[in-house]
Amino acid sequence: MKILVTGGLGFIGSHTVVELQNEGFEVVIIDDCSNSSENVLKGITAITGKTPIFEKLDLKEKAKVEDFFKRHHDVEGVIHFAASKAVGESVEKPLLYYENNIGTLVYLLKELKKKDKSSFIFSSSCTVYGQADKMPITEDAPVKPAESPYGNTKQMGEEIIADTCKVTPNLNAIALRYFNPMGAHPSTEIGELPIGVPQNLVPFITQTGVGLREQLSVFGDDYPTEDGTCIRDYIYVVDLAKAHVVALKRLLEAKNKENYEVFNVGTGKGSSVLEAIRSFERVSGKKLNYKIVGRRPGDITTAYADTTKANKVLGWKAEYTLDQAMKSAWDWERKIRG
Repeated sequence: MKILVTGGLGFIGSHTVVELQNEGFEVVIIDDCSNSSENVLKGITAITGKTPIFEKLDLKEKAKVEDFFKRHHDVEGVIHFAASKAVGESVEKPLLYYENNIGTLVYLLKELKKKDKSSFIFSSSCTVYGQADKMPITEDAPVKPAESPYGNTKQMGEEIIADTCKVTPNLNAIALRYFNPMGAHPSTEIGELPIGVPQNLVPFITQTGVGLREQLSVFGDDYPTEDGTCIRDYIYVVDLAKAHVVALKRLLEAKNKENYEVFNVGTGKGSSVLEAIRSFERVSGKKLNYKIVGRRPGDITTAYADTTKANKVLGWKAEYTLDQAMKSAWDWERKIRG
């Protein structure tokens, strides 16, 4: 069975490709390599013994998307990762985010509407909840006005999929709202490869630990939390990748109750920025050079998942602890700098 993974050379995409291939799926990757590298294919092949089909393609080019589906008419499911994803950058470059994250989604859905039957997994985000009133966050929590254009593209993306599913009985979709992915494959063949300055906390921690960055900036210690720093739900990337495979199988096996469903994907536990730093110090045996600086626009205080629905309905659960995930990130960082 052939599955398309857009953004399949990216951080979460590449780990999901590995899990799909390990489950026997034939995978086609589309990636424009704007935030990834073709070298990731070697890592995927080293882990699974199989090289996925790869097409370097920009999904913003509608004619090329149409041509792809003509040539790969036997694609039975799509997992859509391809998107720009940095909160801070989206505040500075909103139009780039709207074009890249919304336009490409529309082009994909137009092609899937033409098929007799199709399954679609959308890479969404806990940013759709904004600053939630209650913790942990359930799927029923109100979707608040987005704190950033990035968050807004995820909210709009979900609305576009839901509206399309309402009038397209042959399309089944699941949006996975994930919290804070981190870590690397235990083989250290693939991992997070930020281009330029990392936008996520964990690669900034490991790059500082390995000496690539002089100092880690902690954005604010005056939040209303126990240690004053923001709290997030850090989920191991392989756990997250497995959730995509479970969600896809739910659709392919027609186990879904509605043709559009939403699940939180996290650990159900919040950790502060300082707790993440202490985790790194435990697994690496190194002291991290960090400095408290002012708050960053678009950041919310606390976000961690209620994972009851994913645990019960999908039958999926995060297995790795923060320390285990952090160790994998540290092992990966040392390997790529070695």
